[in-house]
Amino acid sequence: MSPTFKDCLAHKRIFEFKAAVHLVDGELEDAQDDLLSAKQDLSKDGVKWATIKGYYAMFHAARALLYSKGYRERGHHCLYLAMKELFVKEKVLENKLAEALYAAMLLREEADYKRNFSKENAAAVIGKAESFLAAAKEILRNNK
Repeated sequence: MSPTFKDCLAHKRIFEFKAAVHLVDGELEDAQDDLLSAKQDLSKDGVKWATIKGYYAMFHAARALLYSKGYRERGHHCLYLAMKELFVKEKVLENKLAEALYAAMLLREEADYKRNFSKENAAAVIGKAESFLAAAKEILRNNK
């Protein structure tokens, strides 16, 4: 059985962390840096790292969103579930972007742990990362 957002809360994989709101800007900077680095790697045929860094651009953007709500995560899957519960369900983040985060997470795992990656997948992850980061910035801008 797949864990739910409530399971993540119950098992402290997502937990309240009020100081997290002060970490939002740093996470956005990390997301932007990872996105730029992913693009540079892809242009040099660094496909594995382009995939990994593209995902981490999305991860840090998602963390910025989660931090803005005063939560912190322990686990990538629970971060995805938090995006669904706190942002998609509230209709501030498109479901397709949350699903892109999940798909990128799986591609990152394939690249990192199984050495299974392609230029097409890396480019797709980077494209989705650009969209996810732009959406995260817009959501955060609207919530100030």
